[in-house]
Amino acid sequence: MKPRRLLLDTQAFILASRGAKSLPRKAGAALLSRDMSVYLSLVSLWEMQIKISLGKLKFPVSLPQAIQRAVSDIGLEMLSVQAEHIYKLSDLPFHHRDPFDRLLIAQALHEQMPIVSGDTSFDAYGVARLW
Repeated sequence: MKPRRLLLDTQAFILASRGAKSLPRKAGAALLSRDMSVYLSLVSLWEMQIKISLGKLKFPVSLPQAIQRAVSDIGLEMLSVQAEHIYKLSDLPFHHRDPFDRLLIAQALHEQMPIVSGDTSFDAYGVARLW
């Protein structure tokens, strides 16, 4: 059986980096499930690096170390940004103005992946959200 795929939003990754128990029970269990492939978008990596540079986000280790730890602990995979993801933005109404979140929504929709997010505004786009 092909593993199911799941996309973490930026905040979910930040919480998950503190341990799966930092997430709501259902989301944490999905991350630890062996039949789930967990992805982090390069969009989130970009957003976190900007926030770190601005002093708005800190990890106990460097960002590359936090990513590598997630790769080791939960088999995290990186999701690249494709042209199709960007084109999908033209289909999205402006319920949400955050450009990082909009691109994550576009990726989740295009890739048909549920997204782990506590942001209820994602629901207006019809994306499958797990929290």
